[in-house]
Amino acid sequence: MLDRLGHAHPDFSPRRYGMVSACDGGLLEVSGLSVPIGAQCRIAHGAGTLAAEAIGFRNGHTLMMLLGDPVLLRPGARVRPEGKPGRVPVGAAFLGRAVDGEGHPIDGGPPIAAEADWPAGGVRAGALDRSPVRGAFDVGVRALNALATFGVGQRIGIMAGSGVGKSVLLDMIAHGAEAEVVIVGLIGERAREVSDFVERHMQGAKRARSAIVAVPADHAPNLRIRGAMLATSLAESFRAQGRKVLLIMDSLTRVAHAGREIALLLGEPGAARGYPPSALATITKLVERAGNSAQSGGSMTGLYTVLADGDNQDDPVVDTARSILDGHIVLSRDLAQRGQYPAIDIAASLSRVMNDITAPAHQALAREFRALVATYEANRDLVLMGAYRAGADPQLDRAIAMHEALSAFMAQPQHEIVPLGQSIAALEALLAA
Repeated sequence: MLDRLGHAHPDFSPRRYGMVSACDGGLLEVSGLSVPIGAQCRIAHGAGTLAAEAIGFRNGHTLMMLLGDPVLLRPGARVRPEGKPGRVPVGAAFLGRAVDGEGHPIDGGPPIAAEADWPAGGVRAGALDRSPVRGAFDVGVRALNALATFGVGQRIGIMAGSGVGKSVLLDMIAHGAEAEVVIVGLIGERAREVSDFVERHMQGAKRARSAIVAVPADHAPNLRIRGAMLATSLAESFRAQGRKVLLIMDSLTRVAHAGREIALLLGEPGAARGYPPSALATITKLVERAGNSAQSGGSMTGLYTVLADGDNQDDPVVDTARSILDGHIVLSRDLAQRGQYPAIDIAASLSRVMNDITAPAHQALAREFRALVATYEANRDLVLMGAYRAGADPQLDRAIAMHEALSAFMAQPQHEIVPLGQSIAALEALLAA
């Protein structure tokens, strides 16, 4: 600490402050204070302070949004800027810790002494600075390893309605994935899920390589977006060191919801089913920050959950995410109701880089498996009604005979890890039978 103080550059300029002139639905108007968008400020109220973030300016006033509860806020309260606008703390000090959207610890540990800071919006790189996906990424889930193989540096979405098992599948991948650093962003989820996730994953050898940024659903929308940016910035900083990073974000839809709340508060009109353009652009910017770095040799594999409202796969957030991601895993409520977990709809799922990172023999086996599953599902009602006559379609006959084996291959207990090589071998043995 003394060494850091010796290298510090204190600011002796006069401390400026503004005053709260209006508050409407969480939107503050502050007079007399000129700060850039993204700057954090402290608002004095009695013996304590409230945090706020600048999100715009209008008619000579700075528009801010509170990062907490507006209780005790009063007109004329003094507002002082703090920190570095547009920068977030990063560094190895976050490994083994759980923090909130502002980088403050929530695990009961001491304050985090960050070694550096990073642009909250990321470091923009040219399209040719991203090296292509060339290596397979082992996630420890047999169905994904064998049938939708992920690549190092790929961006993948897990898409499903509520209660179908997105968080459980994320938990399995976080438990079994091979990565040097794992950054988890739990954005807009239930507080109970946050505590359960921390209890399961922040222990043993995994703790030293993991960091969790958690902003539950009851927090302010701009704090949720800051949490997503902090998690992504942490992953970017480790990638710049040449490390193999896995970024898990649950969920991208909650980030879009937060962006929608802010945009509507600023008066932006809703376009696609109530989502303003800036809300959908927020998730696009986040996803585009993942990938491989040609400069450092590091990688950042992004895994994002996307909530399909009402199981609608044409929801604007789902459609936007599907168009920008390098692959998507669709979870089916019908399969979950049949007791298959994880409930992966392999016919609707796709890894766009699988053909670049797998052998032709493996690709042929995966296509054969998909064809058998699709044939059975297309004729399932006929088979259950007894309307199908055996021998009419050899492909369907084989699919019916292998249905139980195919379903058993797709299912996997939550705490079981199946490596990539073992998954491919199991696929070969299954289809050779």
